[in-house]
Amino acid sequence: MYLKKIKQIKIIRPILVILALFMLWFGYKWITHWRYILSTEDAYVQGDIAAIAPKLNGYIKKIAIKANQVVKKDDVLFCLDNGDYQIALDQTEARLNTQQKTLLRIDAQIVAAHSALDDAQAQKAAASAIATNAQLTLKRTTELKADRYAPQSDVDDAKSAYEQAIANVNRADAQIAAARANIQVLEAQRSETESQTKSLELTRDKAKRDLDSTIIRAPFDGIIGNLTAKTGDFVVNGQRLAALVPIQALYIEANYKETQLQNIHAGQTAYITLDAFKKEVFTGRVLSIAPATGAVFSLLPPQNATGNFTKIVQRIPVRISIPEEALKDKRIRAGMSVSVQIDTRTKLHNHPL
Repeated sequence: MYLKKIKQIKIIRPILVILALFMLWFGYKWITHWRYILSTEDAYVQGDIAAIAPKLNGYIKKIAIKANQVVKKDDVLFCLDNGDYQIALDQTEARLNTQQKTLLRIDAQIVAAHSALDDAQAQKAAASAIATNAQLTLKRTTELKADRYAPQSDVDDAKSAYEQAIANVNRADAQIAAARANIQVLEAQRSETESQTKSLELTRDKAKRDLDSTIIRAPFDGIIGNLTAKTGDFVVNGQRLAALVPIQALYIEANYKETQLQNIHAGQTAYITLDAFKKEVFTGRVLSIAPATGAVFSLLPPQNATGNFTKIVQRIPVRISIPEEALKDKRIRAGMSVSVQIDTRTKLHNHPL
C-alpha cells in the first residue's frame, strides 16, 4: 500500500510541476503581454469605393473594360454617343467666331470715328482762325467807314464774311459733337458685344467640358467591379455604371466594443490576420477612431424612448492601416474578414506612467 502511494506521488508530482510551470508562464504572459492585447474578429477590409457614373445623359457607345479588370488612373472606361454635344460645341464656336468678327468691325469703326473727330476738330480750328480774321476785317472796315475811307459795301462784305465764318465754326462744333456721340455709341456697342463674347466663351468652355465628359475615365488605380452597363444603354446623370475598388488604398475597419476603447489610441500597433490567409500576419497601425457607433449612422438609428430598453454593448469602428507590402500582390479584396489584435503598450511607451 505504501509503495503504491509512493508510485502515485511520483506520477502526480511531475504533473503538478508542469501545471505550476504552465500557470507561471501563463501569468507571466498575461502580465507582460496578453493584458495589453485587445482582439476582435468583427473586422473587415474596407476601401473608398468609387461609383463610376456619367455627368451627362446619353447612349453608351462603347465599353472599354471588363468585369474585374485592373485599370490605371485616366484609363478610358466608357464612351457615350457624343454627336449632340459635338454639334452644340460647333454651334457655339460659330456664334463666337461671328461675335469676334463683330468686335473687330466695331474696333475699326471706333478708329474711323476718332479720325472723324480729329478732322472735325481740325476744321473747327481752321474755321475759328478764319472767323477771328473776319472779325478783325469787319472791325477795320467799320472804322474806315466811320472815317469815310471805305464804302458801305465793304462793310457789308466784311460782315457777311464774318457771319459765314461763325456759321462754319458752329458747323464744326456740331460735327465734333456728332463724332463724339458716334464714338460713345460704338464703345457701348463694343462693350455689349464683348460681354456677349465672354458669355459665348463660357458657353463654349462648357460645351467642351460636356464633350470631354462623354468619355468616362478611371479616377484612380483600381479594379472594376459590379459592372452593370451594356453597350446601347441609355444612361442619365449620376446613374451607377460600375464600381472602382482602390486595391492599393485599402484599410481595416475593426468594430471594437465600447468597453475596450479606453486604451485604444491612434498610432498603436495592430496585428492583422485575414481569414483567407491564416498563416500570414501583417502589422498595421491604428489610424483613427470613429466619432460614433455604427448604430448612430444606420438608416434607422435605435430609439430607446419607447419603454423597450435592453442594454447592449455598442461597437465603434476603429480604422487600421494595411502595410503596403501586403497590398502589392493585390490578393487582398474589400470585404474580406479579418482578425485584429491591437497592442495597447504602444501608447504606454509613448506616454509612460
